[in-house]
Amino acid sequence: MLDGFDVVPAHVDEDALTDPDPWVTAQRLAREKALAVFGSRPDALVIAGDTVVALQDGDSWRQLAKPVDESDAARMLRDLSGRTHTVITGVCLVWPKGMSAFTEASRVTFRALTIEEIKRYVATGSPLDKAGAYGLQDESQDFIEKVEGDLDNVIGLPVARLREALQSVR
Repeated sequence: MLDGFDVVPAHVDEDALTDPDPWVTAQRLAREKALAVFGSRPDALVIAGDTVVALQDGDSWRQLAKPVDESDAARMLRDLSGRTHTVITGVCLVWPKGMSAFTEASRVTFRALTIEEIKRYVATGSPLDKAGAYGLQDESQDFIEKVEGDLDNVIGLPVARLREALQSVR
């Protein structure tokens, strides 16, 4: 328990919930995680979220989940190098009398990265538990040239939008 809040992992099959549209993926993941936790805590307000990192390739999107290993993390960072991608967070609130959900998107531009920078960052282990293999809140912030949109969203939780959504909870 942390200041009146419990952190409860939701066990859902993320691969089964992936859709070609990254906004749909983020929303589905957040909703299913919220409902999974709410099932065991039906009197609680449950807030769940999930972040998707997506690269647009023509008319389609490629979603970068958490890397499976260091090689996969390095590949993702090479793919992001010198490009702009979209970070989409789905958030779902479930409480005894209702449900509310939204997505927030931010565009992030990476500068061109060197192979050595990628190797050094991957060696820290930090990218292995992050969608897209980076976290704005760690040493990879030096990779970022520009962020268009909510910085908190890129970190993983769009706090201003969540605050607005909490107003609907009654």
